[in-house]
Amino acid sequence: MYNEKMYNLGNKRSVIRELFEYGKKRIAEFGADSVFDYSLGNPNVEAPKEINETITELLNTLDSIEVHGYTSAPGNLSTRKAISKNIKERFNFDIPENNIYITSGAAAALTITLNALSTKDRAEYITFAPFFPEYNVFTNAANGVLKVVPFDEKTFTPNLAAFEKSLSAKTKGVIVNSPNNPSGVVYDEDTIKKIVDIIEKANKKFNTNIVLISDEPYRELVYDDIFVPYLPNYYDNTIVCYSYSKSLSLPGERIGYIAVSPKLHMADAVVLAVAGAGRSLGYVCASSLFQRVIEKCINVKVDIAAYKKNRDLIYNSLTEIGYQCIEPKGAFYLFVKSLEEDANAFSDKAKELGLLLVPGDDFGAKGFVRLAYCVSYDMIKRSIPAFKKLYEMYQ
Repeated sequence: MYNEKMYNLGNKRSVIRELFEYGKKRIAEFGADSVFDYSLGNPNVEAPKEINETITELLNTLDSIEVHGYTSAPGNLSTRKAISKNIKERFNFDIPENNIYITSGAAAALTITLNALSTKDRAEYITFAPFFPEYNVFTNAANGVLKVVPFDEKTFTPNLAAFEKSLSAKTKGVIVNSPNNPSGVVYDEDTIKKIVDIIEKANKKFNTNIVLISDEPYRELVYDDIFVPYLPNYYDNTIVCYSYSKSLSLPGERIGYIAVSPKLHMADAVVLAVAGAGRSLGYVCASSLFQRVIEKCINVKVDIAAYKKNRDLIYNSLTEIGYQCIEPKGAFYLFVKSLEEDANAFSDKAKELGLLLVPGDDFGAKGFVRLAYCVSYDMIKRSIPAFKKLYEMYQ
């Protein structure tokens, strides 16, 4: 009667969404001041003014068909050319426009990529904890298996020895997310070079062509001029999955892209496989309007000063109270050590004080909780007494 795998996915929302929905119910019952919602990574910084100006300009200067009609399946050629040019200017790397596929956000980009690469059932993909929980859903839907590499709790960087042991002849790809959700850690150049070196050794050992999949929705959200390596410059077999959700504060518009390195093994065939996967999944012709918007706003970025201000307040306040956490260098998340071994129980106690904190179990990090600090500065200030009270409950 129905697909049991899909039923199970629909029947159980992610823990993030569950908390978000709980918060809405609590607000309706007790008022907004009773909830300190750190659950959802929904940007609260306004989109740059150029976005609305460009939308208005497009609506006023183009006819309806141009604005709202179908584009080609992989996206407007002019938009793909603009992205290609931007990549060349920023990272000194050539990715031709025909190797770029416009998608409905990074989730669609990852799903298409995994389906394009999976040549047989149960292909193995590796990622580094802590990781975005939907990787499990995306790989499973592509008939793959996700293997998770543990992390160093002091630095939140990958355990490279464990990574090397996890690679095998079955490994199809490695997913890297930096800046990282949920830790906010940015992998430095040395870490990336070590990851690449381990993959290169595995390719020789197993006679494989492992693909490095760079998941980049937070690339522009970095503080203190931190350098974020562009992975195609370090490893030939790389595919970039990008989203404008955070860089332009457009999460609800679902616009991003896949960029296949021309140096990737059998790159031309992979580009066609991406197109085929997009076709089979129904991910063709992303929003026509927002393809045109990002084309005209290709060099525009949000002002992350508010995120940095929020980060400084929440990180300094919590560490002063006594919580253990690493200072985020990017994204807008703080990953905090739970005050008890069971992070779910800790999250439940936090809920009693109106604090909505996401348990780290689904991120591959038991004993931690994630805080999304893309919220109002005032809410963070008002929440500090609740964090103090929560801490005192464990003393």
